[in-house]
Amino acid sequence: MTAANRNGGGPAGTARLVDAVDDLLPQTQCTRCGFPDCRAYAAALARGATELNRCAPGGEPTIRALARLLGRPALPPDPAVGSAAMGTVAVIDEAACIGCTLCLPACPVDAIVGAPGQAHTVLPPECTGCELCPPACPVDCIRLVTIRAQAPTRDDPQAARRARERYRLHCERRRRRAEERAARRELHTPGADAGKAAAIRAAVERVRARRAARRRP
Repeated sequence: MTAANRNGGGPAGTARLVDAVDDLLPQTQCTRCGFPDCRAYAAALARGATELNRCAPGGEPTIRALARLLGRPALPPDPAVGSAAMGTVAVIDEAACIGCTLCLPACPVDAIVGAPGQAHTVLPPECTGCELCPPACPVDCIRLVTIRAQAPTRDDPQAARRARERYRLHCERRRRRAEERAARRELHTPGADAGKAAAIRAAVERVRARRAARRRP
């Protein structure tokens, strides 16, 4: 019997299995597994489309938990995804930060705060240590340090759930901003400008016609 069947079978059973798998993942959203986020990796695991040893932040404890849930043999961590120490967080050298904001969209849980042209900083309790922000920094002012007291995910399910919710909100904001940018671009395309100008001319002509009608004896 497959894990999906044990969870009820069919689409609903698969969805429950994806939820159960996702709950075992550390929610760092680091993409090391080869998927865009933890949820996508969980879905692939539920389908049997990938191996259960590709979560670098989760390491062996997560592999064992996934093996129990999915009824599959535990495997050694995949060396291709590397390793990731829990409790690692990003730190920004604020004296070197140029305020370019390129690190902001790179952070999947919005743990970096700052305004354009101003020094940015990281909120350590919210940082998952995903390591996605250093490559985005053009002046190399972001580094990773280990703060064991603030290890946020694997050993703290509540923090993992918070990270997942912050990631969801992050994705919603990015989607909304993309839609707003697309709408602004549409307004400023030549065709849109011509249509807008034509609508304005038509409105002006209507006003002129009403005024001319009122002046007639």
